[in-house]
Amino acid sequence: MSRLARHHRVLFVEEPVFDSGAARLDVTAAAPNVDVIVARTPVASPGFHNDQIPVIEPMLVAYLRAAGIRDYIAWFYTPMAVPLLGGLAPRAVVYDCIGNFTTLGHPPPLLQQLQQREAALLELADLVLAAGPTLYSAKRPCNDHVHCLPDSGDTAHFEPGRLDPANAEACAAEQLHAGLPRPRLGYFGVIDRRIDLALVAALADAHPAWQLLLAGPVTKIDPATLPQRPNIHWLGVQPYARLPYLIALWDVCLLPFAVDAAAPFVSAARALEYMAAEKPVVSSAVPDVVALYGDTVRIGSRIDGSFLHACEQALGEPRRDRDRRIGAMLATVQGASWDRAADAVQQLLVATLARPRGRGPGPAAGAGAARSAPRPANPAPSDAS
Repeated sequence: MSRLARHHRVLFVEEPVFDSGAARLDVTAAAPNVDVIVARTPVASPGFHNDQIPVIEPMLVAYLRAAGIRDYIAWFYTPMAVPLLGGLAPRAVVYDCIGNFTTLGHPPPLLQQLQQREAALLELADLVLAAGPTLYSAKRPCNDHVHCLPDSGDTAHFEPGRLDPANAEACAAEQLHAGLPRPRLGYFGVIDRRIDLALVAALADAHPAWQLLLAGPVTKIDPATLPQRPNIHWLGVQPYARLPYLIALWDVCLLPFAVDAAAPFVSAARALEYMAAEKPVVSSAVPDVVALYGDTVRIGSRIDGSFLHACEQALGEPRRDRDRRIGAMLATVQGASWDRAADAVQQLLVATLARPRGRGPGPAAGAGAARSAPRPANPAPSDAS
């Protein structure tokens, strides 16, 4: 959004926050041309609950009117906010689809509501961006204008050349690894039911000399279920600024995801960040990782032992193979930057605003990756999105 703000004023509407006082909107400048709007309401229901909509909607409409914003795009990350459209008149509707709501473990009533609202959003949307090949295939039959826009990564943040060994985060990372011998195999990210905990335990048992380090919050699973071994180290939540320094101390980066019903919709963005750090990567057979980066990432399975074997190969990688791998990884990273993604989205927005509104189910002829969209002449951005 900070990159799209070069062309559009961006109003980022967060989920509401409970406040016992009178309902109001708090507006904060988060970046040049990017404002964050937070509704503070006396409604206890979380998120964009039905009880929140009649409180938030008139405040949002009044804010747009007072700000003189009449020509705008409504961009949705969550279908739960769709009822806000009742009081709005956007020039176009964009659905940025970043997950599949049938695989998130929601209770049945919320899951049903999510599915209903997503179906309505897919029907309304003038443009749908799918965050990977699998989501693209799943959503393509639902709208004429679905494009594949795989997640990018903040790859510059992980480049080894920008690391400062005297940095406080470098010292903190060293302390976390103090006394841990090599080799070290690491993962950072959310630790939830998508992580194959049996695979983590199997790696630790097969090679007691390996040190397995996993950094990130434990969510939606019982922490007591995490495998405990002398060579498994659960580092907890780590500051974002520290992550590159953690990776610098690892020999192999892992994507130890369970290959189950949720696997098709696991983002492949973490692989990009690992590759930017120039580390060998071993991943489970997550469909998007295989499709996007299978030529630069080693793929394996717990079931047949190939994940373990891939880790062994990565640790024994000859120097000539290492140089070749790093070259291929850096070429991949360069082609998947947020700058390129934002340019592709801007082209799609201009094309979307230029065509007559009107949608319908069924795949569009020639619908494909957003990066292949032609650059329209004379872009005419809207006032805001």
